[in-house]
Amino acid sequence: MTLKQLRAFLAVAQTRSFAQASERLHLSQPALSLTIKALEESLGGRLLSRTTRSVTLTPEGESLEPLARQLLADWDNAEEMLRQRFTLQLGKVSVAAMPSFAGNPLPATLKVFRGRYPQVNVTVHDVIHEQVIEMVRNRRVELGIAFEPDAPDGLAFDALYTDRFVAVLPPDSALAGRPWLSWAELLEEDFIALQRPSTVRLLLERHLAAHGERLPIAFESHQLATIGRMVASGLGVSVVPSLCIRQMRELGARCVALHEPVIERRLGLLTLADHELSTAAQALRGVLLESIDAHRLGDPS
Repeated sequence: MTLKQLRAFLAVAQTRSFAQASERLHLSQPALSLTIKALEESLGGRLLSRTTRSVTLTPEGESLEPLARQLLADWDNAEEMLRQRFTLQLGKVSVAAMPSFAGNPLPATLKVFRGRYPQVNVTVHDVIHEQVIEMVRNRRVELGIAFEPDAPDGLAFDALYTDRFVAVLPPDSALAGRPWLSWAELLEEDFIALQRPSTVRLLLERHLAAHGERLPIAFESHQLATIGRMVASGLGVSVVPSLCIRQMRELGARCVALHEPVIERRLGLLTLADHELSTAAQALRGVLLESIDAHRLGDPS
């Protein structure tokens, strides 16, 4: 059966007239008759009983009528649903983002996206760097936001900006008023670190080890918000990506640029290299790429 045949059969079944069905379908009566005949031949029997005065359904035709109505309704609904998804009148997209990004610049970006595409649902997975990569690779999400992976292995990376790590200090610290600090000065203080396997923690440890230093860890936490509160309470100092500056300030801590060494890493969008994004995911990717202000995010002052 073809859609054309089903539509022809249903038009005749509903009107009980080849003439009226022809007008509805904008087909000539001979063309309509051939279409019905082809349907009957493909199924192996008559569906309509036609005389000079009337058209009736055979028992098989009566069985087909509700099925044809449902099939065509489902087809039309599927067409409309896909049309709405392609025009972003409907749809959904999932994104996985590191907590430092999910809790800071992402909400403002999602507000822009929502303003443009209010009918598209967005699911945000707030997970650590390693889980972001895993979720993209396993196709649990279409978009990931994380640091540039050391080994892409089938992933495409679109850089949003290069993030520089900054010191987080108690508001009454003598170091808080400085324009910048060296790592040597910072490491004289008790350090509050993200728990492993945090990529930020591992990255800092690797860079410091290369300079013969290590973190003087006094406290650990899995959440950046907890670290910010602990620092603001005077329990120690910490280091976070610069995109967390606003969050740290809101929690009562101060942020100062770090030098000697400067530690930075590119952050961006992760997608599967061989997988085409849905229309909704393409739209969100576009908004993310255009709305990130690298200079604003990277300024610790």
